[in-house]
Amino acid sequence: MILRLSKTLLVAAVAFFYTLVVLNNLTDYGSNYAFVHHVLQMDTTFPGNHGMWRAIHALWIQAAFYNGVICWEAVTMLLVWAGVIKLLRAVGKPAAAFQEAKTLAIGGLTVSLLMWLVAFLSVGGEWFLMWQSHTWNGQEPAFRMFMVVGMVFLLLVMPEDGATAQVRRETPQ
Repeated sequence: MILRLSKTLLVAAVAFFYTLVVLNNLTDYGSNYAFVHHVLQMDTTFPGNHGMWRAIHALWIQAAFYNGVICWEAVTMLLVWAGVIKLLRAVGKPAAAFQEAKTLAIGGLTVSLLMWLVAFLSVGGEWFLMWQSHTWNGQEPAFRMFMVVGMVFLLLVMPEDGATAQVRRETPQ
């Protein structure tokens, strides 16, 4: 029971984090928009680098990128909170029921991991050469969040005691 509560609480902590992220991005839009603006504009990368053709200067495209990130974060938040509710409802149920209740949380955590790996580390970090900027390099925080969410993901997907044995018994041979 304690391991199930631990899994549920850690998933809830990720949901809480995303709640704050979405709230901050909506109530202080300009702060993080500045980050996106400079990363996409590539104005603080190494002078004379040969990747500057990738820079995006159109403000409407920059806003679309940022709004897309906020939507991605909001979807993640909703999926993870829905997963928390399913997990809470299944905490005291048999192992197979708790195992089944993990699906939304696994989906939400996967969406989160994809955001940090694809949007921040790959697109921002490598395509827009964010790693070259001393001012607007978000790779370290992105990696930190990828690792935190990844650890929660790994703990959550660990099978419940008895769940795999029950599945084996129910599967026709």
